[in-house]
Amino acid sequence: MMSPRRPPRKIPRAPCKVLDAPALADDFYLNLLDWSAQNLLAVGLDSCVYLWSAHTSKVTKLCDLAPDDQVCSVSWSQRGTYLSVGTNTGEVQIWDVTKLKRTRTMLGHRQRVGTQAWNSHMLSSGSRDKSILLRDVRVPEPYVEKLSGHKSEVCGLKWAPDDRKLASGGNDNALFIWQLGSTAPVSKFAEHTAAVKAIAWSPHQHGVLASGGGTADRCIRFWNTGTNALLNCVDTGSQVCNLAWSKNVNELVSAHGYSQNQIVVWKYPSMTKLATLTGHTFRVLYLAVAPDGQTIVTGAGDETLRFWNVFPGQKSAGPTTSDSAGSSMQMRTTIR
Repeated sequence: MMSPRRPPRKIPRAPCKVLDAPALADDFYLNLLDWSAQNLLAVGLDSCVYLWSAHTSKVTKLCDLAPDDQVCSVSWSQRGTYLSVGTNTGEVQIWDVTKLKRTRTMLGHRQRVGTQAWNSHMLSSGSRDKSILLRDVRVPEPYVEKLSGHKSEVCGLKWAPDDRKLASGGNDNALFIWQLGSTAPVSKFAEHTAAVKAIAWSPHQHGVLASGGGTADRCIRFWNTGTNALLNCVDTGSQVCNLAWSKNVNELVSAHGYSQNQIVVWKYPSMTKLATLTGHTFRVLYLAVAPDGQTIVTGAGDETLRFWNVFPGQKSAGPTTSDSAGSSMQMRTTIR
């Protein structure tokens, strides 16, 4: 006898929490939100970086770059002990969050640093100067490799789960794959017809990469980076600003801009829509996933951060209700 089919999972259509984030920039090319393995949320607001603890709801001001600089990207090291801050003047600053101290400032870019990605001790940074710098934070040199290939601002960077390949997206509509140790891209994909900011590697299938295009493209494309084959292309109907996979199930979430400002949860590989979440009144430019893989946070130029329970927990973890977003907290507060 066949076992009865489980009913589809109910995904709440309303956010479980809203944080006010005054001065959160409405700039497609920046990456101002990241969630650490230690359950700390970092957000760049104008010249400042704030940390919000999902455990205690406490807000800490990490740094203020005023009056001469602004925050353009934030990225946590894999263990969540260090936060790198990319600035408008082209610096990359490394901050020790337990001591609330800057440990070093790395130069090398001539213009703003809008995207970063960590791979254990290797930090990659992408800039409006079109270059990607690989920085080994254990050595005194500001960078160990310069990757040139993009013809416009680099706005997306993601390391593969095995830390061997780096995917980069640019305002030149190009998606490149780089292999550690090589200064030329091992793959080039030119199918997108708008800027590629949204990039996400599958944690479930080795070498599978998702990428999303801007307003003139609107598509999520899936690639087999081993064979360079295009696996699928889905027209979402609006600008794709961000992508993230669930680590617990084979699903992903996309965040969108013009014209619907929606968040969509998809089943992979069928690309069935499991939920469409609305509420942001500006394009949903920023997206981060909680360390337990259940809750996501989205940010927009409407100066709000919204927390959504979209993915199930790990099968061994018991109930799927998530405490990532700190249930002790009132529904709406301000981050600064």
